[in-house]
Amino acid sequence: MNRNRQQSRADHGAERSAAYASTDVALDGSNDEPALGAHLITKRYGYEHHGIYVGSGIVIHYAGLVKSVRRGPIEEVPLDQFADGHTVAVRQIPFPKYSDVQTVLRARSRLGEDRYRLMTNNCEHFCAWCLVGESRSEQVHALLKHPCAGVRTLLCLMITLIGNRIKTDHAAVTAA
Repeated sequence: MNRNRQQSRADHGAERSAAYASTDVALDGSNDEPALGAHLITKRYGYEHHGIYVGSGIVIHYAGLVKSVRRGPIEEVPLDQFADGHTVAVRQIPFPKYSDVQTVLRARSRLGEDRYRLMTNNCEHFCAWCLVGESRSEQVHALLKHPCAGVRTLLCLMITLIGNRIKTDHAAVTAA
């Protein structure tokens, strides 16, 4: 019985993930600024990175493993740094629990937090908490439902981290 309930939750998570992805609206690179409190995503190699737009070209996100193998804290960064060369889209949340201003205040209340955990407290968990008051990740739900996809995603993440490390080392050698 408990296994059926877990399977049902995993199915529901995958359906929600697919539904959200179909409503993502890409920013077209013009001067259009996302709405205050918008849930931003960038599709990376094998995963999506999430953040909250707080105005004036600034995004609050869980740096997590984006920059290196060492986890990073929740931080404010310019939109172009958040994007890191990837297309940015706005994830439409049909019924957010909090207003745009409340969402921004919630995001700011966690600045500096350094408790990143890939499966239980990642950038998507952070954004969901800011918008709807629930710490959840549709990517994690999908990975739990499809373990083979989870292994693929972890491999992609490792390749990305190694690539970032190579870029950092190359930049340090070039600067010296």
